[in-house]
Amino acid sequence: MNNKLNQVLLLALGFSMGNGYLQHAAAQGEVTTVTAFDSKYVDWYNRSATQDKIQGVGVDRAYKELLPTKQPKKKIVVAVIDSGLDINHEDLQGKVWVNKKEIPGNGIDDDNNGYVDDVHGWSFLGNAAGENIRYETYEYIRIYRKLAPVYQHIAAVEAVPADKQEEYKTFLRCQEKYEKEVSQNQKTQENLTRFEEVLATCEAVIGQHLGKSEFTVAEIRAIATKNDNVQRARGWLLSRYDMGFEKASFQKYKDHTQNALEKHLNPAYNPRAILADDHEDINDRNYGNNDVKGPRPDHGTPVAGLIAGVRNNNLGINGIAEHVEIMALRAVPEGDEYDKDIALAIRYAVDNGANIINMSFGKEFSPEKQYIDEAIKYAEANNVLLVHAAGNSAYNIDDIIHYPTRNCNDGTAISSWIEVGASSMNSDKSITAEFTNYGKRSVDLFAPGVDIVSLAPENKYAKVDGTSFSSPVVSGVAALVWSYYPELTAVELKEVLVNSCTNYGKKKVNLPNEDSPKKKKTRFSNLSRTGGIINAYEALKLAEKVVNEKSQGV
Repeated sequence: MNNKLNQVLLLALGFSMGNGYLQHAAAQGEVTTVTAFDSKYVDWYNRSATQDKIQGVGVDRAYKELLPTKQPKKKIVVAVIDSGLDINHEDLQGKVWVNKKEIPGNGIDDDNNGYVDDVHGWSFLGNAAGENIRYETYEYIRIYRKLAPVYQHIAAVEAVPADKQEEYKTFLRCQEKYEKEVSQNQKTQENLTRFEEVLATCEAVIGQHLGKSEFTVAEIRAIATKNDNVQRARGWLLSRYDMGFEKASFQKYKDHTQNALEKHLNPAYNPRAILADDHEDINDRNYGNNDVKGPRPDHGTPVAGLIAGVRNNNLGINGIAEHVEIMALRAVPEGDEYDKDIALAIRYAVDNGANIINMSFGKEFSPEKQYIDEAIKYAEANNVLLVHAAGNSAYNIDDIIHYPTRNCNDGTAISSWIEVGASSMNSDKSITAEFTNYGKRSVDLFAPGVDIVSLAPENKYAKVDGTSFSSPVVSGVAALVWSYYPELTAVELKEVLVNSCTNYGKKKVNLPNEDSPKKKKTRFSNLSRTGGIINAYEALKLAEKVVNEKSQGV
């Protein structure tokens, strides 16, 4: 036993779970009440940097000081294009958009918009039989799958016709990424298996010593013995638990890796077959269903909660906007979304009255980008504000494009688009989230996206991180401002939001980077166009000024 234990412990010493795992392990799971969280995290995004010394966006201050004597003039509809959301959540009651032209459950397209029984929105990831897509491949896998039969045996770009050379280079990029990601995930899977073997061996030693198969961390800690095997097992287990190890999170990470290999990175995996559509034909639109919740509502639900969670109802959180409704559009699977689905979701939102479209998703490749370009131009032309999360790879997206983007293939840029990075509650150098994408030209502003408490499916709540949750903070502030000042156009609203930020441009902050413990420093102004964090209080003040000047013809 002693030799075997030493062997597995040596294996374990060479195995690192990595930052990604530790984040999973440290994350608080879903709970039934927000009182389970440290109170400093609940609604911190609503607080004021000047009054509360927390880098929130001043929503509570705005309601208290600016809005008591004002009446909202318009209810704002925010379309949430996401993974699906729980429209029955207790903290979203009265905040879900209803298509009043549709008769629920009669199986008829009453409003003749092409979607049957689309009472609260539409899912582009299901079929009429009620089948839904949860997992998908990454876009580069789909490109590799399509182009491999054409290019996999070609060794040099010179052997490719000139008009196909860019496509060939794209194929090579996708092939390289495919092979790299498969290799990394296979190694991760091997390491996880070794770790599990070490865990089982150590637990067996402790179990034999204690005389029982189940025991607590406290019981492990209380062990006092001179037995070398037990000491080693005790030390290894405690070091892992002290680092935040949890079996449930470990299993999730194992499942995530398995899903990556079996689904996301598998060229043979094609769940879209259930839709029976041509994903390259934007005019092939007769697919989807009205199941806007779907099998994975754990991303879209917290997004919706930040925008519209019912305020001051003694439940959960306080969302940002009161006079708002959420239109639910399911188009983002676990994997990469299809350009066609996103384009059709944007068009659905515009055609059915959305004022703001929140887009907390993104990817590295966009083969049908022309469909997205046409859709976002359509939104711009119809006075719709588009809010997009910058992404979580700590990339400079001035250099590495994160799709979708405001920049169209024809050289034009969408003027009613806001790109959002993630900030923390801290006022020091860690005010920037270590994972956030950034870009002096590509990102407009930052918003809270670290340690965010929001909704989770089935009347639960969770603490989440990501630019996915910074984007709805901006959408919520936009909806709040627009509900009181609907005289603003979408472009004017955007200008109000970016010009009223809390400016930290001269502040030295950590350059986003999850991989290195040593943080480089940069000025906050180098990370976005504004060098600022959105400020609801100042935005409302500026909106009133702009509207007054418009009314006076200034």
